Amino acid sequence: MLRGAEAARRATAAPAPEAPTDLSTRDRVTRLLLEQGAATAGQLGSALGLSPAAIRRHLDAMLADGDVVAREQTVRGSRGRGRPAKVFLLTDAARGRCGTHHYDNMATAALRWIARNGGPDAVEAFAADQVAALEARCRAAMEDAGDDPLARSEALAGALTAEGYAANASTIASGGQLCQHHCPVAHVAAEFPQLCEAETAVISRLVGTHVQRLATIAHGDGVCTTHIPAQPRAQSGNTVTTVRTDR
Repeated sequence: MLRGAEAARRATAAPAPEAPTDLSTRDRVTRLLLEQGAATAGQLGSALGLSPAAIRRHLDAMLADGDVVAREQTVRGSRGRGRPAKVFLLTDAARGRCGTHHYDNMATAALRWIARNGGPDAVEAFAADQVAALEARCRAAMEDAGDDPLARSEALAGALTAEGYAANASTIASGGQLCQHHCPVAHVAAEFPQLCEAETAVISRLVGTHVQRLATIAHGDGVCTTHIPAQPRAQSGNTVTTVRTDR
């Protein structure tokens, strides 16, 4: 009896095991998706050092809580056999909790008022005015980038990252690609695409050639993607083209 009582006492006194650090891991997953826009379970697991089973457990929990959505990975060109991998993206609610959309409702209301009282031209003028200061700061940061559009896109990516856009530039077969993994006005731009158009015009002027906006966070894509052709067109001035490739 004494031995049984002693065992019970020790079991009661023993400290409970620490809870798993799910919240910390989910924060890291959220941060990665905010920076990268979209990623497969394998990519997330590799980046975080987690096994496939572990990362899927976290993703399943985030899916159940409405923090992420899963979509089929878009594969351009020929692809091998089998189903394409799923990519995971943050939901609007999860992005909002990252502290990026505190003033969306007020900004949207203000733009609605401008549109109602001044018309589309007033909205375009407002959007151009809003990005003017950003353009000036980025141009100053790119002062030593030279004239090559691809080199300038790399410098622009660094300048935009300093502004909070989490941007990067890469070289592809047809030229260059500028990706912005964060958009501070995504919710507002979903209703007022003039904001995206004004930003695209800024990118065109800063890199020194026409550009093609292929995808935007405001339209539900994981990343704002802008294509920068390798060779600028001969005509004077810059041409901005917006192309949707996910339809």
